[in-house]
Amino acid sequence: MSKHCRDGCCASCEAGHEHAHHDHSGNGHSHEHDGCGCGCSHGHDHSAGEMKTTLIRAGIILLLGAGGMLLPVPELVSFFLYLAALLVIGYDIVIDAVKNLFQGHMLDENFLMSLAAIGAFCVGEYLEGVAVMLLFQVGEMFQSYAIGKSRKSISSLMEIRPDFARVKRQGVLQTVPPEEVALQETIVVQPGERIPLDGVVREGSSMADLSALTGESVPQRLRPGENAMSGSINLDGVLEIEVSKEYGDSTVARILNLVENASQKKARSEQFITRFARVYTPIVVALAVLLAVVPSLITGVWSVWVYRALSFLVISCPCALVISVPLSFFGGIGGASRRGILVKGSNNLEALSRVETVALDKTGTLTHGVFRVNHIKPETVSEEELLRVCAAAEQFSNHPISRSVLEAYRHQPEKIDSADYEEIAGRGIRTQLDGKTVLVGNAKLMKENGVVYREAKEMGTVVYVAREQKFLGYLVISDELKADAALAVSRLRAAGAERIIMLTGDADAPGQAVARKLGLDEAYTQLLPDDKLNRIEQLQKEKNPCKTVLFAGDGINDAPVLMAADVGAAMGGLGSDAAIEAADVVIMTDEPSKLAEAVMISRRTLRIVKQNIAFALGVKALVLILAAFGVSTMWEAVFADVGVCLLAVLNATRALRAPKQSDDVKQDAKIVEDCAG
Repeated sequence: MSKHCRDGCCASCEAGHEHAHHDHSGNGHSHEHDGCGCGCSHGHDHSAGEMKTTLIRAGIILLLGAGGMLLPVPELVSFFLYLAALLVIGYDIVIDAVKNLFQGHMLDENFLMSLAAIGAFCVGEYLEGVAVMLLFQVGEMFQSYAIGKSRKSISSLMEIRPDFARVKRQGVLQTVPPEEVALQETIVVQPGERIPLDGVVREGSSMADLSALTGESVPQRLRPGENAMSGSINLDGVLEIEVSKEYGDSTVARILNLVENASQKKARSEQFITRFARVYTPIVVALAVLLAVVPSLITGVWSVWVYRALSFLVISCPCALVISVPLSFFGGIGGASRRGILVKGSNNLEALSRVETVALDKTGTLTHGVFRVNHIKPETVSEEELLRVCAAAEQFSNHPISRSVLEAYRHQPEKIDSADYEEIAGRGIRTQLDGKTVLVGNAKLMKENGVVYREAKEMGTVVYVAREQKFLGYLVISDELKADAALAVSRLRAAGAERIIMLTGDADAPGQAVARKLGLDEAYTQLLPDDKLNRIEQLQKEKNPCKTVLFAGDGINDAPVLMAADVGAAMGGLGSDAAIEAADVVIMTDEPSKLAEAVMISRRTLRIVKQNIAFALGVKALVLILAAFGVSTMWEAVFADVGVCLLAVLNATRALRAPKQSDDVKQDAKIVEDCAG
């Protein structure tokens, strides 16, 4: 609508431009844009001062209008009072209409409203002419407030952009832009400051607020050796951080890039509305001309039919659709971002709403991807002795299994001579400890060396230990399930997923054990990247053509699958850069339950979009018919345009609020507890 129609229909586009140019002043970047089909171009939002001006103008025209109606003045004086009121409240609309007319944009709402108001004066309906402009301006004011509130919420995501970095160079602190800091330089972050670059804490300890990045409200403790994420806020201690990523590759830069570019990928609903508006507006204008001319030529009563045609024109502008639909999608993207879910475009948000099949990677997605010793089963020695022998044998290996054994031992392993150390491929380790031969490895190693052992019943990777061919016991090492893995499966089913499967390169036994524990429909194990890709393509053939397949993974080997799936979701907390780049959705935390939240946000957003489309088209169709038959007046016409647009925009802003995860907190807690048990 007028300049606010121009803001609204391109709200997401302008938000991206504001931030791309580092403009934090609140003023939009003006450029031509014809997406709504009524020749709109970017303007700027009402500031508090402009809203105050609109209210003052409204007060003046009410006084002038009251004078025209109530004072005993000649009709000519009354006419000039109404005309003055019209000019006071509508001069800027008329000026914009003339400007756009010379630019070739005839069918914008400025033109329609100016034509309706002036036409009403021409047929003697002075009060209605003034009312058209007054109600239009008041509606503009409230609508601009709603759009501004939505855009402010989206723009708040951009506050994570760091303004500076304090870098230590030759013992002196220098304040420079984050882009000028090189890898392995040391930056100093004071309490209350935003961490400008990704890196490793070298000195200091502090709590960090990651809520702007992940949606997680609980601060995280940062200690020496731990990774610090750019965009988070250092709360209470001085940190010295060694930079591990340049600004362009940092977490905060990736998030800003995703949010700024999200609006460039239009959903099918948005594309339909854009095409619809470009066809619809010229058609209704042609119909309005026919309505004014044909019956007038037959009846000779021009004033009646011109008035009806003017009402018809006011009703016709499709701004309720072209503003509210993109705003709904951008609101949904913004609401998801505030929850730590980055959606790369409204097309992906729409695809999320149609998820039927969910395929999940195991390691790093459903599990932590960190191996731990979960069971220690000594046979002829103590637990401490079993761990001592195993840790000594594993100390030269870089395998994750070996690292988990050393972590469980928690002491410095006893030194052994590397000359006595032998790593047997596919079997394990043979070495000498205390002058005795030690074997540490799998069942094949035990069998080949004639060791009589007790086979483990627990699920996981089993490490058998023997000394001088005497069985000492075994350790069970496994990758732990994430706390909300079972909750993720439960919520995905509640969100409408009909089939949930697991695709993993892990061995069959641990993979099937995880699938059973989580209640998955199927589990495919020992898959290479090509196997995963083939399985996703098969799932796409089997699904309903109107539905989509969602795949979630985190490893670099998942990148091809993430690109091939209808919707690819990367676990961004620990995920590889390749996976994050290939994905359509990035979960900034390591919580798989966020997948279900993303689906629920998308479905809620699509419901709002459909509500606005149905409401706007329904009301406009009804009032257009009534206007054609002379039942509705200019008052109803203004409501059908300004009122419907305002209500649709207000409804669209609901997309900013993420839906509740679950109404039954106790049930969620029980699911998590059962999984942990």
